[in-house]
Amino acid sequence: METLIYHRRKVYDPILRIIHAWNGLSILILMATVWLSDLFPKGAQEDALWQAHIMVGYALVCGLVARLAWGLVGPAHARFTDLWHPAAWWQAVRHLDLQKSPRFGHDRLASGVYLLVYLLLLVMAVTGLGLAAAEHGTGPFNAWCGDMPGLKEVFEAPHEAIYNLLIAFVIVHIGALIWHERKDKTPLAQAMVSGYQYQLEETKGATHE
Repeated sequence: METLIYHRRKVYDPILRIIHAWNGLSILILMATVWLSDLFPKGAQEDALWQAHIMVGYALVCGLVARLAWGLVGPAHARFTDLWHPAAWWQAVRHLDLQKSPRFGHDRLASGVYLLVYLLLLVMAVTGLGLAAAEHGTGPFNAWCGDMPGLKEVFEAPHEAIYNLLIAFVIVHIGALIWHERKDKTPLAQAMVSGYQYQLEETKGATHE
C-alpha cells in the first residue's frame, strides 16, 4: 500500500478566485456565442447572439481590469511578481526541461504562459471594443470608431487570431491539469475553488494528510 503525505497551505485569496472564475466563465460564454452564431442565418437570432457576445465582452474587460489591479495590490500569491520567473523560463528553454517545479503559488514555467495569455486577452479586449464600435456602433470606443466599417478588418484579424489561440490554451490548460494531477498525484484544479494548494512530501503508503 502507498501512503501519500501532503503539505497543505491556503494560497489563493477569495477575490483572486472570484476574478479567476469570472474571467474563465466569460471566456467560455464568449466562445459559445461565436459557435452558436454559426448555426443561425443572418437575422434576429444571430443579432441577439452578437449583442450577448458584446455584453459578455464588457464583463471580461471588467474582469481583466480587476485582475490587473489585484495583481498590483493583492496578496503575495495574487501579485504579478508571483508570475515573474525569467530565470526559470530561460533555464527551461536552455535545457529543454519542462518539469513542473514544486512550490506554493503559481508554477514557475506555467506562469510565463499565463502572463502571455493575459497580454493576449488585453489585445483581444481592445480589438473587441473596436469591433463593437466599428461594426455595431456601440461601446466606449464608439466616439472614435463608431460607424466606420472600414476599421472592421483592422480589428477583426487580430481578434479572430487570438480567439483561436485561446481555444487552444483552454484545451491545453485543462488537459495539463488532468495530466499533472494523475502524474504527480497532487490535487491541482481544486486550488482555485478552495484556495488550498497541496505539495507531496514523500511516498510511502496509503493515507492522505
